[in-house]
Amino acid sequence: MTKPSLTLVLLLWTLLAAFCLRVLGQVLVAFWDVNWLPPMEAWYSGLLPYPYLLPSQVLIIVLFGKVCVDFTRGEGIFVQPRPMFGRAVLVFGYGYLAAMVLRYVIRMSFYPEARWFGGIIPIVFHWVLAAFIIAFGRYHRDRVRFAASPDADHAH
Repeated sequence: MTKPSLTLVLLLWTLLAAFCLRVLGQVLVAFWDVNWLPPMEAWYSGLLPYPYLLPSQVLIIVLFGKVCVDFTRGEGIFVQPRPMFGRAVLVFGYGYLAAMVLRYVIRMSFYPEARWFGGIIPIVFHWVLAAFIIAFGRYHRDRVRFAASPDADHAH
């Protein structure tokens, strides 16, 4: 089995760090009234009550953190190629990204005064999560393709 590329490892860590900063920013505004950051309305779409949103964000951070650690080490449950899992992850990731792009388009059509950047913090960070999922899924898909190629036995 080949190890994940350094580029992929750095991409996953960067996307995770970006999401962590988003959650931290929202926490600072929600609990400490930090006024140099955008107000809570800019961070929070209200689709999920914040007492449920924050724990789900922490759970995502923990899960994605484990993925990043496994990819950094080049071993672990999240690095083991799984063909069907990889395909399912990609379908979910691309569907999730498409839904969030559509959400942006709909938001901008209903709130033209907010164009281009009003109320997009949650949407942009859904794009970040989707990018993480897609990169993860592509890794699995590419490992499956590599393992299935006729030259795979002669790669080393």
